[in-house]
Amino acid sequence: MLYIVATPIGNLEDVTLRAISVLRSADFILAEDTRVTRILLQKYNFKKDIISYHQHSGFTKIDEIIKLLKAGKNLALVTDAGTPGINDPGNYLVMKALEAMPDLKVVPIPGANAAITALSVSGFPSDKFIFLGFPPHKKGRKTFFQRVGLYEDTVVFYESKYRIVKALEELKNTSNLGSRPMMIARELTKQFETIYRGTIDEIMLKLNQDKILGEFVVVVGRKEKEVQEEDDE
Repeated sequence: MLYIVATPIGNLEDVTLRAISVLRSADFILAEDTRVTRILLQKYNFKKDIISYHQHSGFTKIDEIIKLLKAGKNLALVTDAGTPGINDPGNYLVMKALEAMPDLKVVPIPGANAAITALSVSGFPSDKFIFLGFPPHKKGRKTFFQRVGLYEDTVVFYESKYRIVKALEELKNTSNLGSRPMMIARELTKQFETIYRGTIDEIMLKLNQDKILGEFVVVVGRKEKEVQEEDDE
């Protein structure tokens, strides 16, 4: 079996009992950063053999993982934080494993996810939303922010502390957001968790007065549709 195990996005107590049980029983854990995963295992007092698997892992590493699965080993895939396969290479591993073993049982172990966590406290409509991951660093970056303004539904994307100010400036200059409400979440579930709410100008002002640390989730509220009044003729 290949287990896809969600891990905490910050607070280590946010891991589920089922996730701990699966990690304990797995033959090997596949981890984005073995050091980060060991911290989680130490928190819950157990050790396990860990195999590195991340975005730079090549075909040789994937072949090694598939050989373990074919040998009947149970593997648990984790990312540094949140749900594997969401904005990380876990989905590629699942695809390649299923290509090699169509009958492979892939088992989801649900848990934390930064985008959903931020969306849950935004107060914005979430029956439909667009998740865009991280903006491109260079090519396609302007187009990315232009698209944010075109979507009518709630939009969620990630940004790093190194680019969050630049991202908001680009968003303001290219997206025509107007007065659409926004929320930015920083360091979710951690000691210095901070939620910024308001228009883009209001949030930029607040952010510039703070220390810019941690990872950010940006949530842009749904675009208000123009209401056309019908004549009573």
